[in-house]
Amino acid sequence: MEHVITTTGLARWERRLENIPPIAWLGLQAAALWTHWRWAASRLADGSDDPLGLAALAVLVWAVWRLAPRMLGTPRAGWLAAALALSGAATASVFFAPPLLGAVLAALALACGLRAFLPAGQPWLPMAGLMVLALPVVSSMQFYAGYPLRVVTAQLSTWALQLAGMDAVRSGSAMQVDGRLVIVDAPCSGVQMVWLAYFCACAVAVIGGLRERRFVRALPFIGLLVMAGNALRNTLLVGLEATSVAVSEAMHQAIGLLVLAAVCGAVVAVVRGGRDAQA
Repeated sequence: MEHVITTTGLARWERRLENIPPIAWLGLQAAALWTHWRWAASRLADGSDDPLGLAALAVLVWAVWRLAPRMLGTPRAGWLAAALALSGAATASVFFAPPLLGAVLAALALACGLRAFLPAGQPWLPMAGLMVLALPVVSSMQFYAGYPLRVVTAQLSTWALQLAGMDAVRSGSAMQVDGRLVIVDAPCSGVQMVWLAYFCACAVAVIGGLRERRFVRALPFIGLLVMAGNALRNTLLVGLEATSVAVSEAMHQAIGLLVLAAVCGAVVAVVRGGRDAQA
């Protein structure tokens, strides 16, 4: 009799747990990781990073809210275990890891928690990408990847100018063009273009419901588009300056925005390419 009562009680508790909406479970997990979100908010508030992540957060919240009615009542056990393990790692990271690493672990933990409840066929990798992009990562990307990107940009621009018949030589992240010294500085590294390109890719995949296979195949081409676009922008500006054309700040910004728009448009075309997302 005692065994029957215990079994009945467990079944009752299981039914109660299944009645809790998945969005509530995700909310509890996000609340448990609040330390990392507080760090991210303070980093934005004190101006340490660009607020670009707010755009990724807005798309992500909209996507989750749209999917909430179709989420699974019973989570996938494997992904739920991964979410719990990463949540534990993110919580422990406050004692031994940089705050950004802990925030990335927290974002991945929440992404795994979301994957546990997503309906079958729903793309998950683009949503995980949006979670990471929602973090204040631009300044860190500039610190760690800015200089290598500037060197690559300077080299590509040097080759392009040489093909155009100009005397161009690269030294580090600087260029000698027809006797003029041109430095590829931090704003010209293309870090923001990298962020915006991958944001466009993730947002288009999430909004359009594209299959993950198509999304993964597009990722290498996105990097190539960013490098080509940044090199084109730098080549145009350096070429104009080397020919004694006065490049005003307005012209500089206009060229940058036009190239950025072209790159983002190309990214959207590559991700959506052929509309074979349903294949």
